[in-house]
Amino acid sequence: MESDRLNSQMNAVKGVVLCGGEGARLRPLTYYFPKAMVPIGRSQKPLLEYIVRLMARHDVGEIILLVGYKAEQIMNYFGEGERFGVRLSYVHDKAGREGTGGALLNAYEEGAVTFDDELLVYYGDILSDIDLTAMREEHRSARASATLALARGYQVPVGTAKLDKDGRVIELVEKPELDIAVTIAVMALEGEALRDLEALVKAGKRKPDLMGDLIPALIRSGRLVHSYIHDSFWYDVASTERYEKLDHETVEKLLETGTSPSRGSTSLSERRIEQ
Repeated sequence: MESDRLNSQMNAVKGVVLCGGEGARLRPLTYYFPKAMVPIGRSQKPLLEYIVRLMARHDVGEIILLVGYKAEQIMNYFGEGERFGVRLSYVHDKAGREGTGGALLNAYEEGAVTFDDELLVYYGDILSDIDLTAMREEHRSARASATLALARGYQVPVGTAKLDKDGRVIELVEKPELDIAVTIAVMALEGEALRDLEALVKAGKRKPDLMGDLIPALIRSGRLVHSYIHDSFWYDVASTERYEKLDHETVEKLLETGTSPSRGSTSLSERRIEQ
């Protein structure tokens, strides 16, 4: 039965989507609707719908949307989540709890998440078909405080130059791809880490950032921060320029079908849009 299935999912993990920002870099689009509601793909579905459906496919049955700017549009469209097979709840951003860390801490203070929860935190401007099930399994197996979704290989958006000691350019590579691990703004997080977030605020951090402040704090304190290296499609819809570069065919192939190609069926370069 559906209610039993959803209850089982909720006991396992809570999804948390950060979708309260104004999306200044996506203007003029975001003058009219929030960043998470920008239309994506041939079907012109909201960006947030792809995130919600991805979580639903990976048995994340309870999702908390951290909303702020034009929140009513998100709430009117998604409701309580029945048509997506999940249960949705909303926490409104509030003054004094700015930043991504502040939004999550506010969710704790409002009772939406607890120290005992396992959280799957997803930034609301990321499109991906990442295997969230495998990521959660690896997180649990590692017994980590946090597990970051990382992708290998990042194409620099500008040319890079190699210089000799006299300043002479001896090599120029246009938009090289670097073999480095980069974050894609998706993480598994133990609720206990909320205590560290509280401590950051009490120490005077006014706008704590999850990636910039909380994760380094966990590392400094000796807590295990694990990595989940994936080769899935991902794309950061962070600006008007990136939005315009997004290929509808890619979205249709990898996201709108509700299934992802099997590992190895598509090369990494084919699965990545130039960032």
